[in-house]
Amino acid sequence: MVSAGDFKNGLTIEYEGSIYRIVEFQHVKPGKGAAFVRSKLKNIITGAVVEKTFRPQEKMPRAQIDAVDMQYLYQDGTVLYFMDMESFEQMGVNEDTVGDALKFVRENDMVKVLSHNGNVFAIEPEIIAKLAVTETEPGFAGNTSSGATKPATLETGVTINVPLFINIGDILEIDTRTGEYRGRA
Repeated sequence: MVSAGDFKNGLTIEYEGSIYRIVEFQHVKPGKGAAFVRSKLKNIITGAVVEKTFRPQEKMPRAQIDAVDMQYLYQDGTVLYFMDMESFEQMGVNEDTVGDALKFVRENDMVKVLSHNGNVFAIEPEIIAKLAVTETEPGFAGNTSSGATKPATLETGVTINVPLFINIGDILEIDTRTGEYRGRA
């Protein structure tokens, strides 16, 4: 059991018959009355985000989430295939379940497959992805006052904004949580 006073971002709880991941929380101590915890919870099955308020001493069961390191193999239609590197078992996951979590993942890259009671609900890629630039316009460093960017297409097909000095073939470090350019690899 976990109390609302011990909430942390990313914690998963069972609440009102569903499994929720805490997206955001805030401890509030008003001038009058008792303190409370304001939180945003994301339903891991439906993806719906709800705002709930709890008393700090309220307790709820912690949800058991299994995170398995797997290798992304390939996509066949709307099914994505992953392989457990210890048992070499392959598993298919529906594209709708994954969403856009794989936009920075190439075939054969490692990901974490998250499940609850055997039902996969999310895929988490590595935090920093190293991807090559396959298409971008030539840029000229020094022709702007500061912070100018241009679009660049990466080897996975996603387009992000990068500084002007980036060229085709450069290997970039991308933060997969925000989709932002972090630097050259």
